[in-house]
Amino acid sequence: MRIAITGSIATDHLMTFRGRFADSLVVEQLDKVSLSFLADDLQVRRGGVAANIAFGMARLGQRPILVGAVGEDFADYRSWLERHGVDCQSVHVSESQHTARFVCTTDDDMAQIATFYAGAMSEARQIELGPVADRVGGLDLVVIGANDPEAMLRHTRECRTRGIPFAADPSQQLAFADGQTIRELIDGADYLLTNEYEAALTSQKTGWSADEIAERVTTRVITKGRDGAVIETRGEAPIEVAAAREVRRLDPTGVGDAFRAGFLTGLAAQLGHRHAAELGSMLATYVIETVGTQEYTLTRDGFLGRLAEAYGLESAAEIAPHIGCP
Repeated sequence: MRIAITGSIATDHLMTFRGRFADSLVVEQLDKVSLSFLADDLQVRRGGVAANIAFGMARLGQRPILVGAVGEDFADYRSWLERHGVDCQSVHVSESQHTARFVCTTDDDMAQIATFYAGAMSEARQIELGPVADRVGGLDLVVIGANDPEAMLRHTRECRTRGIPFAADPSQQLAFADGQTIRELIDGADYLLTNEYEAALTSQKTGWSADEIAERVTTRVITKGRDGAVIETRGEAPIEVAAAREVRRLDPTGVGDAFRAGFLTGLAAQLGHRHAAELGSMLATYVIETVGTQEYTLTRDGFLGRLAEAYGLESAAEIAPHIGCP
């Protein structure tokens, strides 16, 4: 399958606060909040939801097509992604703005407070998917991840017009989008990917119940952190997949992107939804065990060994032929 991943491409500035945000929050005074947390660690890493997903897919042996907007400071990041197998030829380079920045602080509870600077991402609305499809010989699926809102709407509308299957993955933009925008982003999607909180927020903002959303998307994938994931396909019984066990928990940033990378790899390999979700959950553990969203390393034997331990030998045997990492 030829899968295009649209969305943010950014640099992550990740800090650690040794304490609990909750201890400093006064519920009755949240409208007057003025807080500063002293961080004792700073990591500058590559990130952005589209780049993270594309990197994860490439590490599993796929050749994803990255679609997004960056600044001229993207050269080193481009080299990194291309060395790892990501197609970056459809990335738009701004002549005036820097690549987006994600600044995030994580506390001892793994709670996070973050700020995102869009920068060059605002020019993603200039990207047309037609030339991308022409260049690669057609697209089988377009993932529409968190991005410039106008870009997300443009990509969604173009997928509908051109008859290209699409996966709606609005994630962080759900907090800023209004109900009408969210309805347009998800209506008719082949896949809708959210975490549990985002699923509730989607219903709240659209005014659609879970059943009404199910009538508008073919398959809904909801990740639930330590409680795994559930996949609901119209006309089929829900599939529940437990989370794979991690060795340690260092940083949750990018865990959802890794799940998506594994799940999409499963779709590209034409695996069933259960095995695709198991693949996603296993890759997600590598990210939570590492500081940074693209700093993990994996080997085929090691990955499949952990997969067999988490989900059984049958699952590992079914997935093994489709894993292309060394």
